[in-house]
This record gives sequence, structure tokens and C-alpha cells, in this order.
Amino acid sequence: MNATESKIIERLPVNDEFARPTGAEAIERAAAALRTHGFDAQIVEDGEAAKHLVLSLIPEGAEVGEGASATLDQIGVTAAIEKSGCYEAVRPRTRSMDRATQMREIRKLGAAPDFQVNSVQAVTEDGRMLVVSFGGSQLGPIGFGAGRVILVVGAQKVVPDLATAFRRVEEYSYPIEDAHLQEAFGRHSAAHKMLVLNGEVSPGRTTVILVRQPVGI
Repeated sequence: MNATESKIIERLPVNDEFARPTGAEAIERAAAALRTHGFDAQIVEDGEAAKHLVLSLIPEGAEVGEGASATLDQIGVTAAIEKSGCYEAVRPRTRSMDRATQMREIRKLGAAPDFQVNSVQAVTEDGRMLVVSFGGSQLGPIGFGAGRVILVVGAQKVVPDLATAFRRVEEYSYPIEDAHLQEAFGRHSAAHKMLVLNGEVSPGRTTVILVRQPVGI
């Protein structure tokens, strides 16, 4: 969490219980449950370890898509993918395109990258994940379109069950994201589209990296 996000949180009436990292046993339970549902779940100590693991999973020269993510920004994955020159990063390409005349090309580029790197809003101890999006561009690649998916999740996002996952969005992550967008761009956010990941049918396709420390929002 950066200084701007911390200031936003200080002035918002959010439920700060969702900012606290869960315990080691809950993380272990979540990892074990994710594995039983077909996800490759790995646990690392901190953001730096998460970054190294993410980059070790992506071959040099691979096409990489990303969802907008405070987690990826904070641990340095966004900069490594978009600025190192080691990867074919999708977002810089689509950001430079004209949405009025090139939307078809933007959709196609973002829909099926070789790799999709993202975070999620919550992971449950029984092995489910909740992803929330304003426009939905990252949901398609995570659900099916990307060849491989890598999800980085901080310890504060591990919750007991799916009902609590939805509460985490409503009472914590969405209000912060909405305030951040208002401050940065003068517009509101919205939790328009949600994806619940109950399992993975393709072995090895989706890797979930659980970080023992809080990262992201």
C-alpha cells in the first residue's frame, strides 16, 4: 500500500478488519483447498519473493497481459513486465491505441495473452477466489482466454468463506478503489462484473501465489 492509498483509507469509513493479515494456519488451509480444486498454490514470505516467483514462471519474450492491480504495482511486477523489455507486454500496446477506432483490436489483444498476471479481491479458506472488475477486461483471460494465469494474493485477502469475500469487496476494497479513481481521474469506479473461481479444469494453468504479508488493497 502506497502513501496515497494509506491517506485514502484513513479518511474512509471502511471496515479495516479486511486490511489485517490472516494467520499462517488460514493461509495453509487456503493453499491446500486451492490445490484440491486444481490450482497450483504456492506460499511465499513477502512481496519481493512473490515478484521473483512470478517472473520465474514467465519465459523471456512471452506475451503478458495484466489487470490493473495495486498488488502488482506494489511488488514491482508491473514495472518489470512493462518496462524491462523482456516481455511482450499487452497493456502498453492497448493504452496507445485509439478506443474509438481500434476497440476490436484492443479486445482481441487483451482477451487471450500467453500469460495473464493479476490479483484477486479475496481467496477463501475453502479454495475459492473472487475477482471484481469495472469493465471486465481481465475476467475473460483469467477465466479461459489466457494460456497461463498467475494470481498474487496478499495475506489480508484470505477470508473464511465466499460470503465474507463479497463483504470484503463491499466494505473495503471497492470504497478504496472508488476514492482512488475519483482522486486520480475525477470519476467513480463500480463493481460491475464479478468472477468466482471455484476450480481449474486444466492442470498447471493457474498458479496462485499467497504472500504471508499484506500486499495490495
